Amino acid sequence: MEAFIHELATFIKEHQAFAGPIIGLICFGESLVVIGILLPGTAVLVVVGGFIGSGLLSPWPILIAAVIGAALGDTVSYYLGPLFGRQIFYQWPLNTQRRSVARARLFFQRWGLAAVFLGRFFGPVRSFVPFLAGLMAMDVRRFQIANIGSALVWAPVVLSPGWLVAKSTRYWISLGEADRIGLLAAAIGAVAAVAVAAYVLMKRSQSRKRAANGKRRVPAKT
Repeated sequence: MEAFIHELATFIKEHQAFAGPIIGLICFGESLVVIGILLPGTAVLVVVGGFIGSGLLSPWPILIAAVIGAALGDTVSYYLGPLFGRQIFYQWPLNTQRRSVARARLFFQRWGLAAVFLGRFFGPVRSFVPFLAGLMAMDVRRFQIANIGSALVWAPVVLSPGWLVAKSTRYWISLGEADRIGLLAAAIGAVAAVAVAAYVLMKRSQSRKRAANGKRRVPAKT
């Protein structure tokens, strides 16, 4: 799988004109039931986000392609739900993904429309929720609102880690030695402050729990 990601990323880097269509196809495939569990789409998008941050690729064609591909993939999965029915869960490869399918069912039953929006951000259930929405006969208009809305948010979110790393690296290289030392010191100080704050909050929470437990154990006066 790592070799596939590396080769695909290299191809995109060397053939930038095909970057948009390739990303669109990857996002489409990753959103499809069955196929989505086999594609390492998120990993490829993180690498492509790095290319954007490095200035090798323009962001807008990638973002547009990712949104369209993801929305179309969920739409196709939605219509495959009533077409294939529940029996698809007992066939390969879904019969090897029983835990993920069970999580997706529980997720959809609990959250309904919100599951369509949020499910795109959770790998184990991403490709199953739209299929379940179609299988459960969710209103198509409500489904598409959540589907398109989640695709618009998901695309920049999934590209952002690679973009941030690339931008940070370029900025780090451009700094002088004194600036790097100052930035490191500030980062260490910030981490230390967060750690101390978390420790204090944890201790306070434990103290409150002990106090509450102590009050519960005090016997009632007779």
